[in-house]
Amino acid sequence: MTNTSVNPARSTGVAVFARGPALAQLWLFWVAPVAGALLGAAVYRWIGRAKE
Repeated sequence: MTNTSVNPARSTGVAVFARGPALAQLWLFWVAPVAGALLGAAVYRWIGRAKE
C-alpha cells in the first residue's frame, strides 16, 4: 500500500523481482492507464461534437 509507483514500467520491474501479490496486481497498472486514455479520448470526441 505504500511506496507505490504510478509508472507502469517501474511497477513491472519491481513486481517481477518481488513476485507474490505484487505480480498478481500488476495487470491493474497496465489496464487502468489504457482504460483512462480511452475514456478520455471518447469524452473529448463527445464534447467536440457538441460544439459543432
